[in-house]
Amino acid sequence: MGYIRAEEVLPSNVLALVQEYIDGQMLYVPKKAPERDKWGSVSGTKAYLQDRNTRIYNEYQTGSSIKLLSEKYFLSEKSIQRILRASRPSRSAQSSEQGGEVH
Repeated sequence: MGYIRAEEVLPSNVLALVQEYIDGQMLYVPKKAPERDKWGSVSGTKAYLQDRNTRIYNEYQTGSSIKLLSEKYFLSEKSIQRILRASRPSRSAQSSEQGGEVH
C-alpha cells in the first residue's frame, strides 16, 4: 500500500491541525466504518475456518479423538478443545430440539 502526500489532498487548515499532533510522521487513516470489510470476508479465510471447525466438530462427534484431530489439522489439543466448545450447540438449542425446557 502506497501513501498519499497530505498537502496534496488535505485543505491547509486541516493539514496544520494534523501537524499539531503528528509532525512529519506517517499516519494511517482507516476507511469509514460502513465501507470496511469484515475480517476474512475478502480473502475467504473466515469461511475456510468455519468450514474447518465444522469438520472438526463432526469428526469428533463420530469418534475421532482430540489427539487425532490435533495431529490431522496441525493444531494444539487446546485449540481443538476451544473449537469443540465453541461449536457445541447451546443448551437452549439442545432443549428445543428435544422438546424440553431449560430450567
